[in-house]
Parts: sequence; structure tokens; C-alpha cells
Amino acid sequence: MLDLATLAALHEAHREAASSPVADFALGNHRFDFQKQSYLMGVVNLSADSWYRESVALSAEAAIGRGRVLQAQGAAIIDVGAESSLAHAARVDGPNQVSALVPVVRELAAAGICVSVETYHPSVTTACLKAGAKVLNLTGTTQSDEIFREAADFEAGVIICFVQGDNVREVDDLDLGRDPMATLYEFFARQIDAATNAGVSRIWIDPGLGFYYRNLQDSSTRIRHQMQIFLNSFRLRKLGWPVCQALPHAFECFEEEVRTAEPFFAVLALLGQANLLRTHEVAKVRGVLRALELVRETKDILPD
Repeated sequence: MLDLATLAALHEAHREAASSPVADFALGNHRFDFQKQSYLMGVVNLSADSWYRESVALSAEAAIGRGRVLQAQGAAIIDVGAESSLAHAARVDGPNQVSALVPVVRELAAAGICVSVETYHPSVTTACLKAGAKVLNLTGTTQSDEIFREAADFEAGVIICFVQGDNVREVDDLDLGRDPMATLYEFFARQIDAATNAGVSRIWIDPGLGFYYRNLQDSSTRIRHQMQIFLNSFRLRKLGWPVCQALPHAFECFEEEVRTAEPFFAVLALLGQANLLRTHEVAKVRGVLRALELVRETKDILPD
């Protein structure tokens, strides 16, 4: 059971990392001050195979409407994707992703919304940046140098996801070694070097383990891994960039109350000092964020 003693010991063991600053930056007219607050990223899925049914939009009009609603509910960024990461989901090639994504990106960007596109295809990257996307949610590794150069040319931000494989759809077993945080740190250090050498100056790192690695299909194993990564992610602050966490649903634990899972995991992610929360449940997670902000605002008046 997670308790205060565990959290206190974790913080004490890594006190320097907990106080390490991370970079603030702007994307167009959107300013992010990570020293003062955390932000929400709302999800719009254009794939009918996506597991989270409430996030699925089967037409451009529905996707644009959902994006507007999520912004109104408190999302600072809207993340749009055209291919589900589920292992059995249909693959969507670059041209079909472009045709699905570009009308949505163009309309949301024209409305002043900060749009992110989840992809690992360079052709999708180019088309969506031209349409007005400000963030690339990069879920692959093999063509990242080309994507980093595109992002730099458009002064876009990049979310570098930890992926142990060519891309999110081509992973096998997960091997984090004896020290998972050391493995994550080394991966992100390499990717950050590649990104900054290409000219990228706006970066998030996403250490989440929500992808479909074969040896994490047992729900209890996967959930334990995810919770430990959430609580330890502040240790990556030494890399100098904000941390994004994609909140899981953990159906096996929450069952018919599965839509309350992401608000629960938001608490763990925020305890781990996450700067951006990717969620399908913006309104619910926004309530969690507000409540924890109140705790932070009142801690100075509580007695020692």
C-alpha cells in the first residue's frame, strides 16, 4: 500500500532531482509556465479501433467538435491521432492518416487551439505541421531525426515517448534492466541530444509504459510498472525538460467505473511532478488538478 513514509523516502533519496528546474516555452501564442502549474492534453481518436470509446470521433466534424469541447473543459493541448496503438488494431498508412488528420488539425488550429498530432510517419508530420499543428507526439524511433528537423523548421514542440522498438505498433517484450529509471534516463538523453542538435527547442519527455509490450499484458504487472514510473518520473527532471504522462485506464481494477481510472492515476502522476497529463477525461482530471493546486496554495498556512 502506498503511504506517506514511502513518498517521503523517495523524495529524500532524490531531493536534488525533485528541485531541478525544467524549461518553460511558448508555442505560438500558447505560453507554458511549468514552474507554476501543470497542464492537460485532451485526446481525440480518429480510429474506430481505439479502446477508449468516449474519445473516438468517426468524422472530421465530430473530431473538431470534441476538440472544441475538450479545450472548453480545460485542455491546453488537443492531441489527435488516426491509428490506434492496440496490438490488434488495423494499421493506417501515411496517406490515409494525412487525409483523416489534416482537416481536423487545420480547423482546430484556425480556432486558436494548440494541436498535437500523434504519429511516427514523417509524411504525416509534414502535412500536419503545414496545417497548423504545434506539437508532435512522437511514438516511434526509427525516423526521429527527420521528424526532429521538421519540428525545428516549424518551431514546433515534440513529445518524445519512450518506445522500446521501432514504433508503438512494433514492440515485443519490455526490458528496463535492473534500474528502470536509469534506462529511461539514458534513452531520453540520447533522444534529447538528437532533437536539440536538429534545432528543436520545445520538448516534453513521456516515460509511460502504456503500449502493448508482450510481457506487460498481465494487468497487475503492467499497473505496478506504471505506478512506479509515475511516482519516480520527477527523477528525469535533471534532463531539463518537462514530463508528460499519458494516463492509463486500468480496466482490470476499475471495471464498470473505468472512467474514474484516469483521475486516480493523475494523482500519482502529479505526485511524481508531471507537467503535462494526456487524458481522455479532461473534465474529471481538471477537477483533480484544481484540488491538488489548492493543497499547494494552502500548505504555507498549515501549522508545522
